[in-house]
Amino acid sequence: MTTWAWADLFTDPREWVAADDDPAARWALLTGVLDRRDDDPEVLAARRAVLVDPATCDLLDRLDPWDSGHPLSGHDHPHYAPNLLTLLADRGVRAGDDLRVDRVLDQMLDHQESDGHFPAFVPLRGTADPAWGWLLCDHHAVVDVLLRYGRGNDPRVRAALAAMTADLTDTDQGRAWPCLPASTTGFRGPGRKADMCPQVTLEALRAFSRVPDGDRPPGILDVARVSLAGWRRRGSQKPYMFGHGRGFKQAKWPVTWYGAFGMLDVLGRYPALRRGPDAADQDRRALAEVAACQVAYNTDAAGRVVPRSTYRGFENHSFGQKKQPSAFATAMLLTVLHRLDDLAPEAAAVDVTALGSSKGGTGRVVPPR
Repeated sequence: MTTWAWADLFTDPREWVAADDDPAARWALLTGVLDRRDDDPEVLAARRAVLVDPATCDLLDRLDPWDSGHPLSGHDHPHYAPNLLTLLADRGVRAGDDLRVDRVLDQMLDHQESDGHFPAFVPLRGTADPAWGWLLCDHHAVVDVLLRYGRGNDPRVRAALAAMTADLTDTDQGRAWPCLPASTTGFRGPGRKADMCPQVTLEALRAFSRVPDGDRPPGILDVARVSLAGWRRRGSQKPYMFGHGRGFKQAKWPVTWYGAFGMLDVLGRYPALRRGPDAADQDRRALAEVAACQVAYNTDAAGRVVPRSTYRGFENHSFGQKKQPSAFATAMLLTVLHRLDDLAPEAAAVDVTALGSSKGGTGRVVPPR
């Protein structure tokens, strides 16, 4: 295998992942860590195995129609369709692989409001009656999966991206996305009105990372800096309901919500944040700290991810088994870190236990090389 960039921070688990019998873990390792092409014979074989794997079939069986007439799960719940579609895509599932996936994508496109936002069928606040309406955590999540499954050229997706650009505003933390009132009830969500929302901002940044630079809002890198500043200012400007303690650093599997994993996954897609003429030392340092925390709070002595926190109902999946290492979760962590290989020496120099709001963990001081 290629040189292990993170050798000074934790043990290389790639051989262990490659030897596991989970085809999704192998596919993720090959494509997201070892940079194999889609037409590589091993990649093709792994993806064929993924599509018939019982674990993939189980997730597909959970994918309810978007317009089923039943209220949808919460935005952070793994059964929420955009979260399930993201998990399936992480396993190598693509448009055209299963009719249920294509049906949900079509249904998402069919439900669009005149202003370009994609709604969800959710319970009305204060009543038992559900209705179609959007919050940004619906709209951004839907746009992201539509882009990921190749629907970016659809005019409705282009209109949705334009709506996202129009929603970008100046918050008390800087240029970012706030919690906007729901289209049907006026419910705005948690936090102060003038604050950025860490979750919807990361969701939007992830969606825009999938489009060409010219289709992104002006100043998108500054928005990424605002998102990262949430970590740097965690002791003085904690967003309501979005802390940066153990729950932030210790991923809950499958990962669906704001945390260190999500922050690294998204911000790692913006390399100018950490290298080049526009990079800032404070941003590099913050990313290195978050990466060091992600490793310290989620891996064992062999470098494998142990899902210490999981959602119920996924006990038949490796990422749903507490206290046992998961090859798939490990491959996901390695994929996120691979985008940040150039920060590995700086992450290795971080003493996690010395960071504010970072009690516990296994951080250590490594002199920079």
